[in-house]
Amino acid sequence: MTRVRMDLFASLDGYTPDPADATPDEPMGPDWGRLTAAYTATRTFRARIFGDTTGAGTTGVDERYAAAFFEGVGAEIMGAGMFGLHSFPDDPDWKGWWGERPPFGTPVYVLTHSAPRPSVEMAGGTTFHFRDASPEDVLAEATRAAGGRDVRIGGGYGTASAFLRAGLVDDLHLMVAPIFLGRGHRLFDDLAGFDADYTVTSEVAESGELHITLTR
Repeated sequence: MTRVRMDLFASLDGYTPDPADATPDEPMGPDWGRLTAAYTATRTFRARIFGDTTGAGTTGVDERYAAAFFEGVGAEIMGAGMFGLHSFPDDPDWKGWWGERPPFGTPVYVLTHSAPRPSVEMAGGTTFHFRDASPEDVLAEATRAAGGRDVRIGGGYGTASAFLRAGLVDDLHLMVAPIFLGRGHRLFDDLAGFDADYTVTSEVAESGELHITLTR
């Protein structure tokens, strides 16, 4: 049975980076590297994103969650900022900032008000589709495409917020980095009582990263 999954990063003071601070060199904003340091250091991330086949990278709790991130996903949904539409909005040949072989290997539905746009087929099984539709409608299409596997909501902030507020997320994995950002978006400020419908567990990794899971 298809489940809707989401993995989010946050700081100890509850912030996620503001995509308005993004640049072509730092497409997720200048705070993204600090926030995701434990995740990007893992063996799985290095292999799946950087193509590092040496086996280098951290293991332990962070690695276990990183490996689970890629398992059982049949379709992805993300916002225009996470795809990279804001980096080169006037370039019709721009295919996003994920490279020639994006790490998804599934259909990816990009929420953007600039749709309709032609789909973009990439190496490795990823095809980007662009949709200007409600979270419910895009999720229904992604669920069909997933073929019984899970649908992952990839972010960024606006997309994550929309799906959380619509009550569409079955499994939320929150990675809380042991840092204070002091700026950005506070994703959960308007979601008081959000956890009431979930079973909540937490685990601290060797890196100090706090992994909080909410499952219903």
